[in-house]
Amino acid sequence: MTLGKNVPVIRFKGFGGKWEVKSLSGVAEVIDPHPSHRAPDAVENGVPFIGIGDISDSGLVDFKNVRIVPLHIYNEHSSRYTIEDGDFAYGRVASVGKIIDLSKNVDNRYTYSPTMAIVKPKSLHPGFLKSYLGTDVFKAHVDNKTSGSTRKSLGVQDFRNLPVLFPLVDEQAAIGNYFQKLDNLINHHQQKQGKLSNIKKAMLEKMFPKQGETAPEIRFKGFSGEWEKKSFGTCFDNVPNNTLSRAELNYHGGLAKNIHYGDVLIKFGETLDLNSELVPFITNDDVVNKLKHTALQDGDIIIADAAEDNTVGKCIELLNIGEQLVFSGLHTIAVRPILPFASKYLGYYLNSASYHDQLLSLMQGTKVLSISKTAIQNTSVVFPNDSEEQAAIGNYFQKLDALIKQHQQQITKLKSIKQDCLIKMFV
Repeated sequence: MTLGKNVPVIRFKGFGGKWEVKSLSGVAEVIDPHPSHRAPDAVENGVPFIGIGDISDSGLVDFKNVRIVPLHIYNEHSSRYTIEDGDFAYGRVASVGKIIDLSKNVDNRYTYSPTMAIVKPKSLHPGFLKSYLGTDVFKAHVDNKTSGSTRKSLGVQDFRNLPVLFPLVDEQAAIGNYFQKLDNLINHHQQKQGKLSNIKKAMLEKMFPKQGETAPEIRFKGFSGEWEKKSFGTCFDNVPNNTLSRAELNYHGGLAKNIHYGDVLIKFGETLDLNSELVPFITNDDVVNKLKHTALQDGDIIIADAAEDNTVGKCIELLNIGEQLVFSGLHTIAVRPILPFASKYLGYYLNSASYHDQLLSLMQGTKVLSISKTAIQNTSVVFPNDSEEQAAIGNYFQKLDALIKQHQQQITKLKSIKQDCLIKMFV
């Protein structure tokens, strides 16, 4: 976005004048990393063959699915694979436009996939050029040269010929450093969020008993003794659900809210606070009046009974319903605890491997998996008899979720700031 020809909307104080324009090849070396344009055969011992999908946003390589190729490929084309500070990868096949800083790969003997181009800034500040290639202005040029429908592709020569606009070197550095700081902040919150998510995953395994055991590996100080074990059917009563589709729901308003199984699987966590989460309304008021006898209460559990994978059985515990009317919708099983459980305990327990692994052998179907009310009745539910221990477990996981959410909110905010600046600080 510009105020005038080759002048951005926002500039740092003290800078003025029009920006210059050159082709990308005029300001950077663009390397096609693999001359054959075919992935080499894999071997047991050799060097990693890195695709852009193998590199995280922070520049670290995830070796889980990386192909290992013969060492001679690296030795014969080592100049193509030599990475220096400021170099970055640009996705040009499938992940067209994805940009990854390669500075963490300096001194590593990696080979790289031809699905990316390696960009080595020459006359421009590396941070400025990397940011510029992420702007909508540059993406529009890329889109004009991209071919393919299901698998997008950008030719290396077409990429080299695309225009880049830039100011004098001091302004480049100011802009590049600004975006580097934004990226560092985003990366910081992503790392914190990732660590907390890993802690949560580990604790979900260790704070509930494994199959066949009657006590967890880790528990809070002051609690001991074996946990109670009962069948699901003796712990819960069924609550009727409805079969309203997405087309019969809206986010504008209505007399009642409806929980759709897709939201249980993807959108909501282990607990659902009806005061803070966005839940769709039922559009037809007449339908609401017919469903009132099936209204849900705090502590009720809604289970997704269908999915495309073994996430079938993912569930939520309802919190803070208050005076709201809330119903359980399409492809769900709603149950109400008969026994007294501390708030939030069931939401986390029923989603843990300790319980959910029992459902794996009960799932039916091929393309779409499902589980029935009848099948669930005979699964086992374990819990500490002390309600204070139940409450401590639920509150611990809720606090973890709150911290994870805080970092996600910061990530979203910073990415929004970055996107706005990419529009207004470049031409």
